[in-house]
Amino acid sequence: MTMWVFGYGSLLWNPGFEPAERRLATLPGYSRSFCMRSIHHRGTPENPGLVLALDEAEGAACEGVALRVRPGEEDPVLTYLRERELVSSAYLERHARVNLDDGRSVEALAYVIDPEHVQYCDLTLEEQAVAIAGAVGGRGPNPDYLYNTAAHLRDLGIEDADLNWLDLRVRGLCGQ
Repeated sequence: MTMWVFGYGSLLWNPGFEPAERRLATLPGYSRSFCMRSIHHRGTPENPGLVLALDEAEGAACEGVALRVRPGEEDPVLTYLRERELVSSAYLERHARVNLDDGRSVEALAYVIDPEHVQYCDLTLEEQAVAIAGAVGGRGPNPDYLYNTAAHLRDLGIEDADLNWLDLRVRGLCGQ
């Protein structure tokens, strides 16, 4: 069976594997949101950053990229993604229908937030900007994660008003 992975954050610019196919895609029922406190990759337990997650919301739809895994590489890619995305139990691994830009609908692996997890948060955009501007984790400064994601969404022609606002606000907070 063909394996697809839905990317909406860092998987857009750093999937960690070479996909056989990359398509613009929409995941209904979820929104892209800085609703997960990052205590490993982009922050610490003492100074958490924020990373994006898919937050379930009625009527929402998240635009991103569907990545088709090369045949025969499904097991190593799945192992890699689980080690990367399931470092804490804040993300839940789900199979969801995504709509590709060529009209196909495929089942894709998606990592969604567990709203009951302690790392889940619901912050205003200003609170998000302040948290992102001041955090650094094992994979580097939290602002870099935001900047890379916002830039790649723009390059793909995906409009995300909240990320664009955060990009400008965090740059201002960081003196850029």
